[in-house]
Amino acid sequence: MGTERLDGKFALVTGGSRGIGRAIARRLAADGATVVLTYAQDAEAGRENVERIEKEGGRAIAIQAPLGTHGDAERLWAAYDEATGGARVDIIVNNAGIGRSADLASLTEEGFDEVFAVNVRAPFFIVQQALPRLNDGGRIVNISSGVARIAMPEILAYGATKGALDNFTMNLAVQLGARGITVNSVRPGIIDTDVNASWLRGNQEAWERSAALSALGRVGEPEDVADIVAFLASDDGRWVTGSVLDATGGSSL
Repeated sequence: MGTERLDGKFALVTGGSRGIGRAIARRLAADGATVVLTYAQDAEAGRENVERIEKEGGRAIAIQAPLGTHGDAERLWAAYDEATGGARVDIIVNNAGIGRSADLASLTEEGFDEVFAVNVRAPFFIVQQALPRLNDGGRIVNISSGVARIAMPEILAYGATKGALDNFTMNLAVQLGARGITVNSVRPGIIDTDVNASWLRGNQEAWERSAALSALGRVGEPEDVADIVAFLASDDGRWVTGSVLDATGGSSL
């Protein structure tokens, strides 16, 4: 276990069974939080992360909560209440998302609607329905993306969702500031996760090209992002709100 600085806190991490979300769930649990992590379909991945957290001395619960359809936030919080006995929440990490989209010429209306439903609409209503159960002094962290500031026309709709999420962050920070709740965005760059495995791992050229984008000269790890989220979730981050933290390793500067 870690410093126990989040002892007694409840944290919700959407998409907490894989990739960046898995690392965030582990780090918040190591800091003492009871973590409720969501998964869409892969119950085994959710179970495995819970077991790993418990083996490391932490507390975690996995709940199924697919996003992208009307009523998804309501169903998520109903599952949360059932799993926790109606516990209030202190930390919300909106991490779940669709990671890519088509370029403008290939984009369909259905594809556009899907990526916005998961990446934008779901976080909006997850937070809306959390407001009565979110403790004063709480934390909201939205996982954005470096493509919100770096032009990548080949995934234009995805980038647009992350720009919308950053705007949501800014407005929420103003709305919730009176309650001592901080709201921030974290923008990862290229991270070595299962989502990126098909084009990144095992492709030396793609790996080297991705590493070269970063001022630090390497591809990011999920833990690089998780540690930033942990800072924002802790009392150390109490005076940071409405901010977008670049977690790209200085990519495309």
